[in-house]
Amino acid sequence: MIFTDKSKGLQQSLDQESLLHQMINQIRRSLDLQEILTTTVSQVRLFLGADRVKIYRFDTDGSGEVIAESIHEQRLPSLLGQRFPVGDIPQEAREMFLLVGQRSIVDVANRKIGLSPLQSKETGKRLETNIYYRQVDPCHIQYLEAMGVQSSLVVPILDCDLQEQSAKPTLWGLLVAHQSEPRKILKREIKVLQQVADQVEIAIAQSNLLTAARSKQEREATINRVNTLLHKLPTIQLQGALEEVITAFNGVGGRLYIELSQELYTWGDQPTLPYELDNNIIEQHPLWQNWMAECKQGNVWATTNLYKEPHLRVLALGFFSTPIRGLMVIPLHYREKFIGVLSIFRSEFETEILWAGRCEENRRQILPQFSFELWREQKKGQSAQWKPEDILLAQALYDHFSMAIQQQYMFKEVQTLNANLELRVQEQTYELEKSLLFTKVLKQVTEHIRGTLDLQTTLQSIVREVRALLNSDRVVIFELKSKWVIVEEINGNWQSVLGMNAPGDCFPDEFSLLYSLGRIRVINNVLTASLNDCHREFLQSLQVQATLIVPINIGIEVWGLLIAHECEAPRDWQDAEIDLLQQLGDQAAIAIQQAQLYEQTCNAETEARNQAAQLEHTLHELQETQTKLIHTEKMSGLGQLVAGVAHEINNPINFIYGNLCHASDYTEQLLEILRLYQLHYPHPHSEIKAAIQAMDFEFLVEDLPKIITSMQVGSDRIRSIVLSLRSFSRLDEAENKCVDLHEGIDNTLLILQHRLKGNGEFPPIEVIKDYGNIPQVECYAGQMNQVFMNIFSNAIDALEIGNGNERDKENAQYFGFSQYKYPMPTIHISTRVSADDSRLLIRINDNGSGMTEEVKKRIFDPFYTTKPVGKGTGLGLAISYQIIVEKHGGIMECISEVGKGTEFWIEIPVKPPAKIDR
Repeated sequence: MIFTDKSKGLQQSLDQESLLHQMINQIRRSLDLQEILTTTVSQVRLFLGADRVKIYRFDTDGSGEVIAESIHEQRLPSLLGQRFPVGDIPQEAREMFLLVGQRSIVDVANRKIGLSPLQSKETGKRLETNIYYRQVDPCHIQYLEAMGVQSSLVVPILDCDLQEQSAKPTLWGLLVAHQSEPRKILKREIKVLQQVADQVEIAIAQSNLLTAARSKQEREATINRVNTLLHKLPTIQLQGALEEVITAFNGVGGRLYIELSQELYTWGDQPTLPYELDNNIIEQHPLWQNWMAECKQGNVWATTNLYKEPHLRVLALGFFSTPIRGLMVIPLHYREKFIGVLSIFRSEFETEILWAGRCEENRRQILPQFSFELWREQKKGQSAQWKPEDILLAQALYDHFSMAIQQQYMFKEVQTLNANLELRVQEQTYELEKSLLFTKVLKQVTEHIRGTLDLQTTLQSIVREVRALLNSDRVVIFELKSKWVIVEEINGNWQSVLGMNAPGDCFPDEFSLLYSLGRIRVINNVLTASLNDCHREFLQSLQVQATLIVPINIGIEVWGLLIAHECEAPRDWQDAEIDLLQQLGDQAAIAIQQAQLYEQTCNAETEARNQAAQLEHTLHELQETQTKLIHTEKMSGLGQLVAGVAHEINNPINFIYGNLCHASDYTEQLLEILRLYQLHYPHPHSEIKAAIQAMDFEFLVEDLPKIITSMQVGSDRIRSIVLSLRSFSRLDEAENKCVDLHEGIDNTLLILQHRLKGNGEFPPIEVIKDYGNIPQVECYAGQMNQVFMNIFSNAIDALEIGNGNERDKENAQYFGFSQYKYPMPTIHISTRVSADDSRLLIRINDNGSGMTEEVKKRIFDPFYTTKPVGKGTGLGLAISYQIIVEKHGGIMECISEVGKGTEFWIEIPVKPPAKIDR
């Protein structure tokens, strides 16, 4: 490989900055080391244009593994996941990688290796990027050629402990770039790769810190869990603590032996000593006890292979039938006194290392495979190493277990010496705890009543707390008004009495009077209590053997009863239990009163809302009725006016139109006679000749037919306008019928023709028709024409305002926009039929200034208008919406945005599904 110091220009500088920037961002963004390494090899390969870039990591035994790789178009075989033996990289090379950070460049073609140390071996100072060459080991060249590599660049990656400033760095791995062809390397490229390696070292240090923090966190969490179990009242949970410890150490079994009481707690796989030994319990064997006697306080002993320990040769016989291989022993002491031992077992497992060269059937991998004596190595009877953090955790657990066992022993000793005193203390403590518990439950129920107004939830909470506190079989609340059990809480398989109705004959009316006076009924035994036969049979039918009843009084009236049932056996109800039940009965009365007041408030609120909704509905109906009345009156007046005007114009125009054809014939005949006179009398009298010259006879003869033709065109135009007025009014077509809507649109545009024409203030409006092939539609033609009239009129208003018509500037507030200028005002009309030929779509849009969102939301509201007084009624679009939606069962929508025009979307069925209401 030939080394060069030539720069490749600005692009390479930018690539370098981009690579480093992406590396730094990746380290900041991710805590996943594998993700960072994968990104690193990919970016470095792109930067160098290499065929393969990989990261090689050293294991603790000196062997290595490729853990990240990026290959360009499979030019070189993949080495990802393959392992390499210790001898693959010589020891002296490793030392140079570590001591001086040496970078190596192998030029296979020239059989040379370039060495570039990062720092001076003598002074330790950082050096400039220089390189010197020497001949490379032929074995190394052969090794690279076998894999198809022609040039190689290696940069070491070190691992520094950020927590220990004095700690020396270790060789973590290598950043390697391979080329299948000879390649020149720039100094700056080595610098960049060194900077990348520095960033990787930072990522590794961060990953180590994260791993250490997580390990510490897991260790502390384990200690907390074990500590909670060891100090859990009233009984120390040694079994649970043992299981938690075994799980934390990833063990398959373990045991806790307490010397003081000779108790043994076990979990998981366990050794079994042969019967010929003195004792079947391994901790009681003399060899084990002698070993424990020699152990110093606080020491933790661990091994990955118990069969190799000399002092366990005899005891190891008990482990032959188990998969146990690893063993950790934690002797427990209290003030230098041996009190027990905690043992953790780990299972054995087999390991297999597949060395590089076995994965692919590739000719380029054959020679590397032959370079190893073994490509497949199997190890049996292995066990996971006990890590330093495992020892730290064991030492921390030593104190907790020792303290807990000693406390348990002292506790039992005190119990033995003061049995009677402890019994009395327990009784008093029980009473005190029970009293405190009663107070706590009473407080909880009180807070629950204050926190909710749901009566059912509160009552259910009361019976649930009472049943648990009294430890009774059933607690119910009985409502006297309905004579039903409305809530209950049951413990066990006793029958439910929820919704059960008590027999009236068994409970006379004087019972209610007694309960209203505060009577509490205590029945310790149903069979021996003073009850009438009906009452006793009723209780026995409910499986009740003892019961406690307190009233729930609201004022001077009894609302219900709070009842506790004992179904298993008779029971002597204590005074504290009776007092508690009575207090909870009072709390239930408070909850019921609150719920009743809340219900009354809700009913009043609901009634007020219903009245408001009814008034709103009435107002809406009144507005609709007023709209319909105005619409009917307006349509009636407009129809009569249009019909009258059309009728009055139609008579004279028919007279004129009918006589124009005769006048045209007469004129032609007279002109023909004049031509004959000119033909036969070419020399007229001088007076006639003078008259002909005076009147410009030739022009008269030429222009007179044109006048007649113009009159004909004008009369045709007037007749078409009259027909349009009659068609628009549709007074003769008030019923629903099939019509051509294109004709209605054209007639409406014809009526508005005078507004579409331009003038000095306003340019003409261009109407673009995009008519589809639509069928005749069954509808109210006159009302549909009114919809078209309203939409076209609003579009013309919007276009006039947008183009600065002084006459309509005052109407700009109606559309909610400022004045816009448009070069060509346009109205676009489009008609289409749906794919299933069932509905007709009409789209009418203009390129005016559009509407604001606030105006668009209310344009279909009746009487809503922002025009000045006298300019609009606010009914046009409301009536149009009513015609389309209610009369024809269609859809009418407005799409508008300020500065982008307005579009009305009308969709009506071709044939209505039912008869259209007028």
